[in-house]
Amino acid sequence: MKKTLMAAGAVVATATVATAGGIERSSNDYGLLFQDGDQANVSVTLVNPQVSGKYPAALGGGSTGNMAKNYTSISAGYKKDIGDRLSFGLFVNDAYGADADYREGVYAGLTATWDSEQVAFILKYDVSDRFSVYGGARYVQSTAEITIPEALVGRAVGNHAMDLGNQATNLGRQAAVAAASGDLETAAKLGAQARELGTEARTLGTALATTPPAVGGTNWAYSAQSNRDGQFGYVLGAAYQIPDIALRVGLTWESEIEHSFDTHEVIPALGVDLDDTTKITLPQSVKLDFQSGVAKNTLVFGSIKWTEWSKWEVRTPGYEAVTGTEVTGLDDDTITWRVGVGHKFNEKASGFAQVRYEKSNGGDISRLSPTDGLMSFGIGGQLVDGNVKLRGGIEYVSLGNAEDASGVKFEDNSAIGMGLSLTVSF
Repeated sequence: MKKTLMAAGAVVATATVATAGGIERSSNDYGLLFQDGDQANVSVTLVNPQVSGKYPAALGGGSTGNMAKNYTSISAGYKKDIGDRLSFGLFVNDAYGADADYREGVYAGLTATWDSEQVAFILKYDVSDRFSVYGGARYVQSTAEITIPEALVGRAVGNHAMDLGNQATNLGRQAAVAAASGDLETAAKLGAQARELGTEARTLGTALATTPPAVGGTNWAYSAQSNRDGQFGYVLGAAYQIPDIALRVGLTWESEIEHSFDTHEVIPALGVDLDDTTKITLPQSVKLDFQSGVAKNTLVFGSIKWTEWSKWEVRTPGYEAVTGTEVTGLDDDTITWRVGVGHKFNEKASGFAQVRYEKSNGGDISRLSPTDGLMSFGIGGQLVDGNVKLRGGIEYVSLGNAEDASGVKFEDNSAIGMGLSLTVSF
């Protein structure tokens, strides 16, 4: 049991959805480090998300259509023993990704892509037969681009102009109070700030009035593209195991990674056509993995993973200057729970089932990731032939209902993921 079921659930666990847990698509399977002997594997995951929303009457009603595209995720791992206590692991995958494309209603033309490739280099040292530590570096390359239709840009600019006007009015009142009390220096400073904000508000308002945004237009549409940026992060972990009963508990920390993208932004109506720098943080995470034999040929396994997705936001300088806000972002961290059971039927075949859960956090969500929480169920199996293992799984994901700041409701959405993995020991 301990040899065949040690990695039970590894494939079906990767059959996840881009909108679940921020924009994470795959993760490093550090469990490979604990397999006997040298190992190499490759996995393929296919995901079919169905994510759509309903516009409120104020936005014309109707459906957004399915805004989430199908995607394929490929990952590979290699583990090599270096002596009796030291081993090396290499992991390659497309850790983060997003592919949003709205084609109906007010949001039509809103598109976004995020592509990443990750390579991790890990060393594991067995302190004793039961305790081990591991760590290393991971390198992530990413690129992104986004297009926001002019109806949404116009609304954001208009709201910002109103906010600036209100701020200017309040500062003007404060300046008048300061002048009346004889504090002329403070009154002058507040008055200058009020005039500056008022001028900015009038400039934006005049632009909106001169060439009003329209659904399907391009003059107010916003677009941004980044270069491909690569940065390093760190991995630290420790594990305790009792091989005779297939018990292993591991704790892994992955540091955050801060990208610094060269970004090109364009909004024709406002004369925005600039090159600047955008910093985006990929969040840190802490994951607790566990597994244990509970009966003859039967194993339970699971994990709890916290990811600091509240630090992820796309705040480009040009867009923020004219709207006062970020392009997109996530408000809450996520905690993903997973638990499952595996059973060995004979020397060649085993099966497993698992459930995953992320609680709903409430509040407004990003239009580029319009779900809030999830519940999933997956099943799979493994076949062993000599030094070759073939594992496969399928997972159904019920995505949590959500509502964005414009009142668009995303309800009853789901996804199906299918994974296949081949492992060779030598």
